[in-house]
Amino acid sequence: MKKSITLFFLLAIITLASSQSSISERQKATIQKATIQKDSIKKSRTAMELEEKKIDSLISSLGKFKIYKKAAHASYYADKFNGRRTTSGTKFDNNKYTAAHKKLPFGTKVKVTNEKNGKFVIVEITDRGPFVKSREIDLSKRAFMDIAANKNSGGLQVTIAVMSN
Repeated sequence: MKKSITLFFLLAIITLASSQSSISERQKATIQKATIQKDSIKKSRTAMELEEKKIDSLISSLGKFKIYKKAAHASYYADKFNGRRTTSGTKFDNNKYTAAHKKLPFGTKVKVTNEKNGKFVIVEITDRGPFVKSREIDLSKRAFMDIAANKNSGGLQVTIAVMSN
């Protein structure tokens, strides 16, 4: 009887110890998971800060921009033009940062800023157009979507600034 009670207590202690160690293992796993998440958030912030610095340095390296026109109407190219030749002779790609303008020389770098939300893109003039009197500039779809507040809209009020040397 004494042996069975001792054995029972011994088993109870072993069971209790093993359950406590499994709890600590769970706690360790939770702590490790939280640490990994914290590290990935730090890396994400660092990556975003680096990206912002790259953008700022790119803008400053491009030079100063002189306002060409405020309250201009911008639209974007239809998908059917993707792959066709532009007036400058380059192949149009809706995923690049390009634009069409009636008068600005080909190769001109232009900063197009959405007047509602302040977002902007820098595009290169590669084509002539738009051929609608009320519109000032046609952007590639990617450039348009980057600055659009409403992705379903077909036009924006923008400020156009030309890079000056």
